[in-house]
Amino acid sequence: MRLWSLHPKYLDPQGLVALWREALLAKAVLRGETRGYTHHPQLERFKAHVHPRLAINSYLAAVHAEATGRGYAFDRSKLGPVRVVQLVPVSSGQLAHEWGHLQRKLATRSPAVLARWGDLVMPVCHPLFRRRPGPVASWERASGDA
Repeated sequence: MRLWSLHPKYLDPQGLVALWREALLAKAVLRGETRGYTHHPQLERFKAHVHPRLAINSYLAAVHAEATGRGYAFDRSKLGPVRVVQLVPVSSGQLAHEWGHLQRKLATRSPAVLARWGDLVMPVCHPLFRRRPGPVASWERASGDA
């Protein structure tokens, strides 16, 4: 499971579809609808949110908006209520780590998408998150692949 802190606009088609599926799985976990993934480190920041379910809905809404903008037909009814929620802090170190991880994936899977963002040094974060200074998150797996 990879719930990117990066804005979904940087993802290639495969990455965007995978993010949608994985965020829906995260939503099911947060709702107690699955036994698996309940202790997955990518969910820590959602579980720590004052309104975890609303936070994941907000996360999904941004992914849905990106998909819609690209002409994809993701099912909006799977979102649930979307409200303005408190932003989740994400460190600059975490964003840099994820950016490097995504660049490696794109180099293999979608070189044209990588080229589109070639001059970008520090990408913007997903709209649910707020950048702050700091290192890679403690929940991040050392390999960078969740």
